[in-house]
Amino acid sequence: MRTDPNIPDADGFYEALIAAQKGLDEAESEAFLLRFALLLANQVGDQQVLLDAIAAARAMLRGENEKHG
Repeated sequence: MRTDPNIPDADGFYEALIAAQKGLDEAESEAFLLRFALLLANQVGDQQVLLDAIAAARAMLRGENEKHG
């Protein structure tokens, strides 16, 4: 699972992702992010890669909680 930056303009992408949620309430923002994730998952198309990404995201979240909690 690749976790190092792999987007040519990561900051620009992040800004676009945040801008896409501007004006959305919390529920709409969550729905947007879930739809976005499903579109990306469909683009990737490899179920094992997607399962590995889910596991990596959970592990990263746990790591953040351990640092701050």
